[in-house]
Amino acid sequence: MLKILSIACTLIISTLSPASGQTRTKLILLGTGTPNADINKFGPSTAIVVDDQPYIIDCGPGVVRRAVAAGIDVKKLNFLFVTHLHSDHTSGYPDFLLTPAVLERPGALNVFGPEGIQSMNDHILKAYEKDLAIRINGDEHGSADAFKTNIVTVKPGVIFQDSRIKVTALKVNHGSWDEAYGYKFETPDKTIVVSGDCTFSESIISACQNCDILVHEVFSEEGLSKRSAQWQNYHTKFHTSTSQLAEIANRSKPKLVVLTHELVWSSTPEKLLGEIRSKYSGKVIFGNDLDVF
Repeated sequence: MLKILSIACTLIISTLSPASGQTRTKLILLGTGTPNADINKFGPSTAIVVDDQPYIIDCGPGVVRRAVAAGIDVKKLNFLFVTHLHSDHTSGYPDFLLTPAVLERPGALNVFGPEGIQSMNDHILKAYEKDLAIRINGDEHGSADAFKTNIVTVKPGVIFQDSRIKVTALKVNHGSWDEAYGYKFETPDKTIVVSGDCTFSESIISACQNCDILVHEVFSEEGLSKRSAQWQNYHTKFHTSTSQLAEIANRSKPKLVVLTHELVWSSTPEKLLGEIRSKYSGKVIFGNDLDVF
């Protein structure tokens, strides 16, 4: 279990204060996809990079190679925040755990996620037991520490802080999932809220309140209207419509809304944006893989 040191509030405020005019934080969309097999949109994953240290949210398919494409040093992939355990958000977990370790990550991977993340981690390590034994004890002489994980099962509230970032877990509504989280990241120069997968959630509104960037999932209402009754029922319980997102943005007033995990279906990105902009006048961007903010 990762031991999170208790640091005096005044020290945290001091270490999170940027020098005048200094930009220390980047938001990178590593994957903006859904379970749909779109070759241009890899599995859900977002990076918040502070002083070249990446903090990754979710690990969909292709996450490590997307991180390298974004210019992130693979050896620094040592912080992962999981929103929920849907397969499209976690099927890249073995890659995220093992590939940086093979490439000489110095030390363990720190993972934060909902109930069940420890079990998922343990079963993956068990599945690759022979691989690990050969890599650590064979001719590679790999570091055993690099293949270790420190797991934190999160609850709502502050779950991690260091000299670069403070992370707060936000309980969100995602259909029949008993635990799904968004995360608020406070860095020296930005406050970024990442919704994860969810339908309308008051916790996102409360956390954002004039935040710099709100990264939020969304579905097209026009596109949904052409889906079957079964899928309409599912998506309205699990995901956020353009009208709902407009209400969230109007009430939380972010400086920028970045869309991800966009369910467009038979509609278009332009029409989806139009649905939001008809009810919200702030800045909204349809996110694509490897966009940087």
